[in-house]
Amino acid sequence: MSIKIVTDSTADLSPELLNRFSIEVIPLSVYFGDQVYLDGKDLSPKDFLEKVKTSQVFPKTAQVAPADFIDLFHRLLDRGHEILFIGISSGLSGTVSSASLAAQELSGAPIAIVDSKNLSMGIGILALHGAEMAEKGAPLNEIAERLHKMVPKIKTSFIVDSLDFLYKGGRLSRTQALIGNVLQIHPRIEVVEGKLLMAEKFRGSKAKANTRLIEWATEKKETIDRRWISVTHCHAHDSAEFIAAELRKMNLAQEVVITQAGAVISSHCGPGTVGILFSQKDF
Repeated sequence: MSIKIVTDSTADLSPELLNRFSIEVIPLSVYFGDQVYLDGKDLSPKDFLEKVKTSQVFPKTAQVAPADFIDLFHRLLDRGHEILFIGISSGLSGTVSSASLAAQELSGAPIAIVDSKNLSMGIGILALHGAEMAEKGAPLNEIAERLHKMVPKIKTSFIVDSLDFLYKGGRLSRTQALIGNVLQIHPRIEVVEGKLLMAEKFRGSKAKANTRLIEWATEKKETIDRRWISVTHCHAHDSAEFIAAELRKMNLAQEVVITQAGAVISSHCGPGTVGILFSQKDF
């Protein structure tokens, strides 16, 4: 049986990477009022930006239901696959819980579940490592064990352009958001133990904040795993290109990839966000 790597749409893997490694994606949902869209399927990043500009309501997101996982797992098992699912942090969504319930329903099936305790390409990097191990013939349990050990080594941080989305998502007070926007404050957010924490605040230009993000990522260059670094953005292509170019100059990884955040991640951070995501080495 071949191993199929499955992740959810918050992994923000590019179409090129998904095709290259034959990774399956199950979408979360995005709600604009009564309208529901499947992230990445009927709501692209471009579509999301247009809706944010024109909609009178703030987007809400919803986890994948257990029934959707059961349907997907059945299809993959019927095709002769073993399944390894890597999902968004259980501290941010119930999607991993839904996947676990589906796996229990299919008791005895070769299904492994990994809680990434991360988001965006923090999940994606785990999925890529899993796919490369599967290509080399590693068994399911070995891949799952390896990814579980990698989880605390994944480092994720991003700079937010506007505080509006953090406020509307309940992560800042209205006063904090208003003052922050007036003073041009750009927070640096980190994923710590599966949750989002505000690590630093910068006052001034976005360029200054981008430079600080690079400094954060490269403070201990020797600890960076050399396989993958991702620069992921939400409609901040110029910032992403600049950051990726600087990282490539340092020759820190075999591949420094640029990916675009999907609708679910974008609904929590907003347009203009850019992040750096990588794994630390094993020593």
